[in-house]
Amino acid sequence: MKDTRIYVGLDVHKDTIAVCWVSEDGATEETREIANEPRAVRKLFHQLAAVGAPRACYEAGPCGYEVRRQLEALGIACEVVAPSLIPRRPGDHVKTDRRDARKLARLYRAGELTVIRVPTRQEEAARDLVRCREDLGEDVTRLRHRLGKFLLRHGRIWRERSRWSARHWSWLRAQRFDDPIAQRTFEEYLAQLDHGVDRLRALDGEIVALAQQAPWAPLVARLRCLRGLDTLSALTLLVELQDFHRFRSPRELMSFVGLTPSLYASGGREVRGSITKAGNAHARRIFVEAAWHYRHRPMQAGRLRTRAAGQPEPIRAEALRAQHRLHRRFRHLVGRGKPHQVAVVAVARELVGFVWALLVKHEALEAGAA
Repeated sequence: MKDTRIYVGLDVHKDTIAVCWVSEDGATEETREIANEPRAVRKLFHQLAAVGAPRACYEAGPCGYEVRRQLEALGIACEVVAPSLIPRRPGDHVKTDRRDARKLARLYRAGELTVIRVPTRQEEAARDLVRCREDLGEDVTRLRHRLGKFLLRHGRIWRERSRWSARHWSWLRAQRFDDPIAQRTFEEYLAQLDHGVDRLRALDGEIVALAQQAPWAPLVARLRCLRGLDTLSALTLLVELQDFHRFRSPRELMSFVGLTPSLYASGGREVRGSITKAGNAHARRIFVEAAWHYRHRPMQAGRLRTRAAGQPEPIRAEALRAQHRLHRRFRHLVGRGKPHQVAVVAVARELVGFVWALLVKHEALEAGAA
């Protein structure tokens, strides 16, 4: 009896977990709700383990991977599935936690769920730090806008081109208002921005230090050979996409970050639309931002040459080949009348292939040569 596999679906929320388990033959099915507490989870799965071999799954979401790690510590197999790839019935308009748990258990038994790779604690911590920096960068941008709009309402306009340069900051700090309330408002906006910029610089320093540690250092150094990718963007790709070897080809990685065109094919008619924007939005943003750099003519000088110093010749050659190919691709698409934004997205898709080559193909070649 204990060899009988039991499939368990968990609908995890902050306070509660809806649980449904189904026997391997589908003859037994039971649903209940427990508290989202380690003791309650442990008690339930000890009961299930007494009558069979439970295997659990739940959707990736805001509650993270703690339930999965707790079950793994108990010796219970637990997988986290992609919510966007769960099959859904078009006519099913009733949604409850128990129904969700039941659907997960049944689909898990049928093998219809797509499992995601769960990051290690080290990978998750690094990813959270990089995302924290991204959020802080957005906050600083908002603070700059608030200060700029306040000054604009009072007719204080910076006429030169280089905003947020040393001269611009000196101009900002020299502003004075006759009205004491307006002066207090300006000082508060400026103090908030000063504090935000200081925090951003401190976080940038911590991220640079993290990128110089194992296991990130050699991979970051390799990606920095590519135009448009420096320490922060390279580390962002690594912590967001984690193990690149799980993608068997560049096309799989392109699809994962949502840079492949959508497709509708039916009755002999095939229509390709805009990119799917599926998968990891953080990585997709990095690829698109980096792709803008390839509108410039290829060159290997200055900071790019410094970043490539010390890397093996095949890596530098691949990075230079990327410059030539992606620049030609951008010019070709723009020459055909495509908008710059469309051309950049196409370049970003091909840039994914070069990143995959640097991290997977060349690593395999180096291992074979050794």
